[in-house]
Amino acid sequence: MLLYRWNKGQILSFIDSHIISYPTPINLNYMWSFGSAAGFCLIIQIITGIFLAMHYTPHIDLAFNSVEHIMRDVNNGWLLRYLHANGASMFFIVVYCHIFRGLYFGSYIFPRGKLWASGVIIFLLMMATAFMGYVLPWGQMSFWGATVITNLFSAIPLVGNSIVEWLWGGFSVDNATLNRFFSLHYLMPFLIAGFTLIHLSLLHSTGSNNPLGVNLYVDSIPFYPYFYVKDLFAFFILIFLFSFFVFFYPNTLGHSDNYIPANPLVTPAHIVPEWYFLPFYAILRSIPDKLGGVIAMVSAIIVLLFLPIINTSEIRSSKFRPIFNFLYWFLVSDFCLLGWIGQKPVETPYIEIGMYATFFYFVFLIVLIPLIGFIECFLALFSDRIFDVEDYEERKDYEDEELVVLDTYLLSTIPDLLFKDRVVPKEDMIIDYNNIKVFMLDYNAHPDFNDDETVSQIHMSKFFSN
Repeated sequence: MLLYRWNKGQILSFIDSHIISYPTPINLNYMWSFGSAAGFCLIIQIITGIFLAMHYTPHIDLAFNSVEHIMRDVNNGWLLRYLHANGASMFFIVVYCHIFRGLYFGSYIFPRGKLWASGVIIFLLMMATAFMGYVLPWGQMSFWGATVITNLFSAIPLVGNSIVEWLWGGFSVDNATLNRFFSLHYLMPFLIAGFTLIHLSLLHSTGSNNPLGVNLYVDSIPFYPYFYVKDLFAFFILIFLFSFFVFFYPNTLGHSDNYIPANPLVTPAHIVPEWYFLPFYAILRSIPDKLGGVIAMVSAIIVLLFLPIINTSEIRSSKFRPIFNFLYWFLVSDFCLLGWIGQKPVETPYIEIGMYATFFYFVFLIVLIPLIGFIECFLALFSDRIFDVEDYEERKDYEDEELVVLDTYLLSTIPDLLFKDRVVPKEDMIIDYNNIKVFMLDYNAHPDFNDDETVSQIHMSKFFSN
């Protein structure tokens, strides 16, 4: 009698190949749980959004009251609204951690350039979706936030004013604007879900990155049950943090002015977007020129798309990049500083601090990343502490083969031209990270080596030490 397994069927076999039996690098840590946590947040947002849409009315005279109706009259409507509002914040927290983890471990470096680009596109769609969702409660900050942000398109020469009127559906933010923002806000999460599937497909085609930044073709284990348990633990941590805000501090991450109905005749004293937009809002305000500010704000995200192109480093993980590792934390601090500046009034000294922080942000991503890559590759390739040729004179029977022992990272990611004189192809070598040894896989081609024999011992250089 044949034992039937549901995950091996023709229809559901993709679940087995992409989730259950997906080969995962053995050395992944909890930093790799942010991706699945982001998917969890997306599911929460879609489900709660569908139920909220059943009771919301996209009309300028009824929108604010319909939100209060959800909060006061709909069964568990307060829970749905707070889950959705705070879920957006949790979503961005997880995604920001996911992005900065990718920057630290070099997830934008070949062969994952397309994977990184798809993630940046998802981030752009998230920001557009969140902005339109922030308009829907039709409070003071919703109305004036929509007015300020949509007016930015007027900075585009020649066609700017026409684009603004097209976005508004008239000559000001009005009922037509609210209706189309509601329609797009409902649609775009499903578009994000589609791009997420593309993101996962690209991930599984190239394989996951790992803390060491090396390509693991053999040293991997199935995703289930090993990393399923890790992700499950991360889910529980996220749910605990999520529940803390939903049940104890549901309005902390929002703005109190949004509990005031929208009034076109009364401008708030200080117009600020949601907290997850603040770093980019600070960049917008740091440029004195309106068009220049818009270009800088958009470029702050678009520049992430070009990281795989402008990168010059052969080394992925910052664990083996001491210069980048040091400066990386300045970027994290600078991003947090921009977020703080974004909520401050436009006055001295916040204007000057924002300018300096914006300057460093672009210098780091455009100048320092390729420059540091050149410097570190130069040090790695030409420092005598990196290369260590062992036992070459003793192996006369392999005189046609150049046995070069490289650092753990260099072995798997250095250009193939450095391996052109070796008999064993670069891809036929793997690394045992427990013993830090290099083994040959093709034993038939080298019968003198048995399964337990080490080709040579790798000496980790001080240059790559933590």
